Amino acid sequence: MKVLAINSSARPEGQTKTKMMLDRLVEGMRKAGAGVEVVDLRKKDIKFCIGCYTCWTKTPGMCILRDDMTAELFPKWLASDLVVYASPLFHFTINAQMKTFIERTLPVLQPFFEKKGEETVHPWRHRHPRVVMLSVCGFPELSAFDQLSSWARYVFGRSGLLAAEIYRPMAEVMAQPQMKAKAVEIFDAVEMAGREIVENGFVSPGTMAVITQDLMDDPECFLQHSGNLMWKTCIEEKVTPKEFAERNMLPRPDSVEGYLNVLSFGFNAAAAKDLKAVYQFAFTGGKETTCHFSIAGGKIRTASGPAEKPDITITAPFDLWMDIMTKKADGQQMFLEQKYAVQGDLNLLLRMNELFGA
Repeated sequence: MKVLAINSSARPEGQTKTKMMLDRLVEGMRKAGAGVEVVDLRKKDIKFCIGCYTCWTKTPGMCILRDDMTAELFPKWLASDLVVYASPLFHFTINAQMKTFIERTLPVLQPFFEKKGEETVHPWRHRHPRVVMLSVCGFPELSAFDQLSSWARYVFGRSGLLAAEIYRPMAEVMAQPQMKAKAVEIFDAVEMAGREIVENGFVSPGTMAVITQDLMDDPECFLQHSGNLMWKTCIEEKVTPKEFAERNMLPRPDSVEGYLNVLSFGFNAAAAKDLKAVYQFAFTGGKETTCHFSIAGGKIRTASGPAEKPDITITAPFDLWMDIMTKKADGQQMFLEQKYAVQGDLNLLLRMNELFGA
């Protein structure tokens, strides 16, 4: 099988979740014996279709525009048995780069009108390769892909060309260290999907269920606290998400609920090992409240209000502690200057850096 994999993500290597998914799909296809070429559209010169219909009249089957599509990509597309369209979800469908590529495949059709059942179609000039649609998005619901899926099924499914649809919601979160185990499962399943498409012509329901599985029990809580806090921090600090990641920045909580949520998501279970302890926080400075978390068996449980028997109690102005947590203030220096107080096991305070990662 000859496969042409088209990646329309504008992001460079290492940042694009679309490409991460595509790479594993391609790996599975190659392991199943397919010959696969991957094309990054961001590196190609592809002009917009101008609707002149020259490819239907003066130069049948050949576009008048002179660019990488005409000279290189369209011939490769025609020679393929299967094409993978890998696009991030923009405005609930494929992005502009991918749409431009697909529109430039117009020469595969002839201009005449034919009736197929109840529908009018243009006949094929050449054989159209079978299609796999692959897309990712940041929303947690799989239903975010409904419009894209409807479009793909209408354009390719009616002709029996649609081999598979592979959609991964909440893709940005897969790169987080805490999601590593789930991400490995998903990427392995995407690789399996590549094998199945080559060997069977479709993706099995079991494999698809692993690909689309929920990443966490309460994605809404994560998005409302950690996700939105990340965006608020980016806006306040005037940085892009890329710069946020490169600088190892942390989302700055603006509420106790947000603080506890960030702690839960950033908890490093491996570092906790056999630790059993209860941390209590008594916040002052406009947010007079108490909260705590307990660590036992490599797991963390957070709660508002005081703990029955805390092993350590940290009393601090809320804003100061958030500055310390996001490394805008030096925790050790603030302690020496008595800007906050600690009662109980001081060693537990020293372990917080290892217990909570980025």
